[in-house]
Amino acid sequence: MALTPASTVTPGETATLGKPAPHFTATGIDGKTVSLKDFRGKTVVLEWFNPGCPFVKKSHTVGSLVDTAARHSKNGVVWIAINSGAPGKQGHGKETNLEATGSWKMQHPVLLDENGSIGRAYGAERTPHLYVIDPNGVLVYRGAIDNSPDAEKQSPQGGTLVNYVDAALADLAAGRPVAVAETKSYGCSVKY
Repeated sequence: MALTPASTVTPGETATLGKPAPHFTATGIDGKTVSLKDFRGKTVVLEWFNPGCPFVKKSHTVGSLVDTAARHSKNGVVWIAINSGAPGKQGHGKETNLEATGSWKMQHPVLLDENGSIGRAYGAERTPHLYVIDPNGVLVYRGAIDNSPDAEKQSPQGGTLVNYVDAALADLAAGRPVAVAETKSYGCSVKY
């Protein structure tokens, strides 16, 4: 089985809140090459993805990721999922990812980062782990999709669901600084 062309990151770049996001190039499961620099001037969301992870499955079937990408894409936000799973690890491979994205009706690109270079540059630890990059290319949010690790659409304390990515994107759209720039991600470990 041939590996997908290697993903690349500008050498020495690491993700730091309030600083330019590391540039990368990778191939999607559709065979198209995607470069972050192509989206300069647009808000970009990066979602670390593993279709074999129970947290990702729940988030995309009953949780906050069911329609979040589609809703924001209609408003010009670029949403990109990245699978940094190495060959032989859970959730790896073009076919596995195609099957999941089809059944979950995902319309945004899923990039394969088999060598883990993008994931490591961003410090991605979990799936899902989300990052928001503003139109100037600056990283303005990183962390969990929401405050509901069990995807039950409420906080663990029984309170109101807070979708942190929705909130960050609303702040950007309103021209405000992102109020909550970082949260603790939850989910499966990235399978480097």
